[in-house]
Amino acid sequence: MPTMINGSRTLHDRLGAQPRPTGLALAPDGTRLILSVQVLDDGGSRYTSELWEVDPAGEKDPRRVPGSQQHDFAPAFAADGTLLVLSGRDSGESGEEPGPSLWSLSAHGAAERIAHHPGGMTAFTVAARAAALAWTAALLPGAEDARTHADLLRRRRHAGVGAVLYEVPPGGDGVELGPAEPHTFVRAGQAEPVDVGGQGQGIDGAGDLALSPDGTLVVFTRAPTPAAPDTNTVVIADARTGERHHALSRPGHQYYSPVFTADGTRLVCERQQEETYDSEWQVTLVSFDPVSGEETDLLPDFDNWPWPGRPVCSPVPGDTTLWFTGDEQGRRPVFRRAPDGTVTRLTASGAYSSLCVTPDGSTLYALRSTLDSAPHVVRLDAAEADQEPELVAAPGDLGPLPGTLTEVHATGDDGFALRGWLVLPEGATAEHPAPLLVMAHGGPQGSWSDWPWLWNPWPFVARGHGVLLPDPALSSGYGQRMQERGRGDFGGRPYRDVIALTDAALARADLDPHRTALAGWSYGGYLANRAATRTDRFKALVSHSGLWNLESLQAATDLHAYFRKIFGDPRVRRERYEADSPHLDAAALTTPMLVVHGGADARVPEGQSRELYHELQRQGVPTAFLYFPDESHGVEAPGQLRLLYETVLNFLDHHVLGEKWRRPELL
Repeated sequence: MPTMINGSRTLHDRLGAQPRPTGLALAPDGTRLILSVQVLDDGGSRYTSELWEVDPAGEKDPRRVPGSQQHDFAPAFAADGTLLVLSGRDSGESGEEPGPSLWSLSAHGAAERIAHHPGGMTAFTVAARAAALAWTAALLPGAEDARTHADLLRRRRHAGVGAVLYEVPPGGDGVELGPAEPHTFVRAGQAEPVDVGGQGQGIDGAGDLALSPDGTLVVFTRAPTPAAPDTNTVVIADARTGERHHALSRPGHQYYSPVFTADGTRLVCERQQEETYDSEWQVTLVSFDPVSGEETDLLPDFDNWPWPGRPVCSPVPGDTTLWFTGDEQGRRPVFRRAPDGTVTRLTASGAYSSLCVTPDGSTLYALRSTLDSAPHVVRLDAAEADQEPELVAAPGDLGPLPGTLTEVHATGDDGFALRGWLVLPEGATAEHPAPLLVMAHGGPQGSWSDWPWLWNPWPFVARGHGVLLPDPALSSGYGQRMQERGRGDFGGRPYRDVIALTDAALARADLDPHRTALAGWSYGGYLANRAATRTDRFKALVSHSGLWNLESLQAATDLHAYFRKIFGDPRVRRERYEADSPHLDAAALTTPMLVVHGGADARVPEGQSRELYHELQRQGVPTAFLYFPDESHGVEAPGQLRLLYETVLNFLDHHVLGEKWRRPELL
């Protein structure tokens, strides 16, 4: 039996029950800081949201927001300091079509519904210095307004109709498209809401909202169309009348996270150019003149990406300073762009998100995590380089973890410097080396930089495994060269980089080169599938939502246009399919393999794993298929997540450590 370390057999249960900080909202005067937290519901079978108030000064204990209820979410402050939330709480009105409405919560807990849309709202934003609101809500085809939309909703429900007639690509993973189209609505003061227009039907690139500080302009992104699937539109419109001033786009690019400067004279957006057959992915920040539509690149010399995360502009009128986050060498620092264009890194360690800036622009609040620390609230000086953050008392402390975090370095076959994280269990020595689990991340544009809840390394470390977290070619945070060296080589150089980092880790005396496994999710699952047809060095493999047959994938995925761009049309350009699709080498399958997939996965449809599983069975390879009928591309339900960890751990115990197979009790 594996050695139990600090209650190792229950760490994945602790992870499932742990409160999960997800976002921050700061009051306009800087005196109130609201933390959104995911927690288990009363039955313990699902996650729900809670709102907590933490003291920006660090003098008071955190407390639940007065008047808040579970399922309140998306907190934001109006210009007058009123806390607004989306909530599905009961309004007392009969006959309404249910869904989240916009509510205000007073400092003493009094709740008042201030805006409603039949079927619910999905997002909202406020003006910084005016009583203006904008929100996203859907209208069915044929509906002229909220009233006729409500009537159509009732008629569909009474007729038992759930059908959708698609005239655009169908919905994506976790995104329901059709039959209704999201629209942008704006309300100034107590005036009637104005429908500014539809946001289009798309799984990405649509729905981001912003209001100018004075509430006169509204901005939203409109989804790409089938004719231009890699190009979305930034719409700038009059917030009072809905008249459109500009519809800004650039072929082959998509814009996200619009935000106005404090004086309203510029609009800052993240701009992405997705990978194509002939060019690599690129991300930058740009600003638009909302009057002329002129676009300016704000980071022409910044080699990494201002991604993920939303940029934050200085709240001081006339000050064009902005802050953003971006992956860098396995971290995700906060960066400050000064008015003269100078970029300063404010943090040297940790991964940051949900930035908030105080009214005078001197202090930042953020969520910070690392691979050995769950997200927590911190305070930063808004200008000091490479500083250590101050902790702010808030829910979410997981406590000590049973191991240590270090780095591994290697050199790619092209001479590129590679790195990854290595998590070592307590007690690993040259006399008692630990088995090694290599865990490949998804993306492929991504990095092992922040705390993950899915495929977290610590349940495996607690069971006695060392865990290598490699960042191979196509990972973010290593400059544009990391994208260039992986483009067009989807299953080649990234796989070889993983093997190079594995070899570097196994050069350590405290890791056992004869007891190794490789696991991955999404693109990481693809790398596990690639390893299954390229090497027999691992004792076990785990593929979760992994790509197996690239030709059938590009035809069935919700990202059909994206995969067609990077691999080409298989009817005329077959080179990359033939080079990188693991299913073509199925005869090489020999390593025991656990296959994991969700039945509602639209990103990598379950047929990919079923095809792999059938091949493994046909060739007599020891295998099992862990199937979650109701999960999509990841695993979200807490009970399901515990089963995922338990099943993978037991599979590794059996095939890597030689223990007897233990089927999880609930399976």
